Amino acid sequence: MSVTGPSAAGGGLQQVLALRRQIAEQSDALRTLRDAGGVTGSPQAGTQAPTPAGGGFADTLRSTLDQVNAVQARSSEMTAAYERGEVTDIAQVMLARQESSVAFEATLQVRNKLLSAYQDIMRMGV
Repeated sequence: MSVTGPSAAGGGLQQVLALRRQIAEQSDALRTLRDAGGVTGSPQAGTQAPTPAGGGFADTLRSTLDQVNAVQARSSEMTAAYERGEVTDIAQVMLARQESSVAFEATLQVRNKLLSAYQDIMRMGV
């Protein structure tokens, strides 16, 4: 998709604003996931409704990892399209790459918290 001319500047701005909204929504979703992982040992964890077999945390984690993978694939596709000259809006490409980077960093932080929690459990005396 190519953006040219002064009349397209408004459309480009709308695209940047739409991408910004998407990034904010992704950030909120990742923050929610982080908070859910952070309350594992809290008293509130026992008050959650039981989940059916195969549901719950594992499915949430899997779907979030799928979303991160999709964001990274989209970023790679946009970068390749820019290199081929199909996309002329560098801001759009850079926003996609930054979104991918933030999603990956958040995934690493969740992994680190899970590993830390596992290590704490393994250190507990029985």
